[in-house]
Amino acid sequence: MVACAAMLLATGCKDEKNQAESIIGNVSKPTWVAPESYDMSSSMTAIVAIDLTSVYTAEQLAAVNYQRSSDDLLAAFAGETCLGVGKWLDEASAYWLFIAAPENASAITIKHYSASLKHVFVSESIPYSNGANLGTVDVPYRPKWTVAQ
Repeated sequence: MVACAAMLLATGCKDEKNQAESIIGNVSKPTWVAPESYDMSSSMTAIVAIDLTSVYTAEQLAAVNYQRSSDDLLAAFAGETCLGVGKWLDEASAYWLFIAAPENASAITIKHYSASLKHVFVSESIPYSNGANLGTVDVPYRPKWTVAQ
């Protein structure tokens, strides 16, 4: 009977340390740089919120005490070309992002570097439209993220 109770207790416990270690990566802070001159022929703005629950459970994020850091980054890309780097807006709890792209751009991705998780996350492909706004301060865009390989 005591063995049964001990077995039940042991299987019901969570190992928060292992859960936390399993989501911490080893990626160094990227050096994403926006184009120096915005001579691209079209642009788009985005307000992007970071919600990593499409990648991790709330328990996993709590186990690592996940929070935004001033070392976090957000940038827009067409392939590997950086089209703009985001600026954190405290009042919106989101990033403002100006995206400058060539006229023939049809899709972009957004990448987010989390300093606390040491991972780069990549959004799904987003249709690019000249002059468009993606998200607002009141309703920021919330992409679904995957961990970059």
